[in-house]
Amino acid sequence: MYIDFDKLPDTARVWVYQANHSLTYGDVKTIEEILKPALHQWAAHGQPLLASAKVVENRFIVVGVDEGYSLPSGCSIDSSMRTIQEIGRQLSVDFFDRSAAVQLTDGTVRTFTLPMIKTAVTEELIKPDTLVFNTLVQTKAEFLAAWRIPAVDSWLKRYFKSIKA
Repeated sequence: MYIDFDKLPDTARVWVYQANHSLTYGDVKTIEEILKPALHQWAAHGQPLLASAKVVENRFIVVGVDEGYSLPSGCSIDSSMRTIQEIGRQLSVDFFDRSAAVQLTDGTVRTFTLPMIKTAVTEELIKPDTLVFNTLVQTKAEFLAAWRIPAVDSWLKRYFKSIKA
């Protein structure tokens, strides 16, 4: 069953899918039009799941499920991933992009591919205090508290060897 993301409990499990480029207003509307009915029907072993999703920063889809209501199964998680993949095919967007997404000082979001991260750090495009989007959050509470974190506190910390984290 679909509910508003804000109504999910803080303990809700979340998955973050990162687009490989900025989404348009039309893209966001399409995503919402597909996800809402899909999540309304989302179930695990015949048990409905209490779930929601939202698009953040015109770049990320955050899907959440209240595990206290009903636990998702491996098959139901795979089903949600297939839905995201299908949306990606329709919109020509890769939602399984593993680039580093950072928020620049002007508020824009920029991604750096894995081969470019070391250069970006060397050229100080990414600094220890640069905010990065923590796509590894696991709960709604963690999403709310630690969605944007300094690069030095993220998986990028290995690139700042001279700085003690």
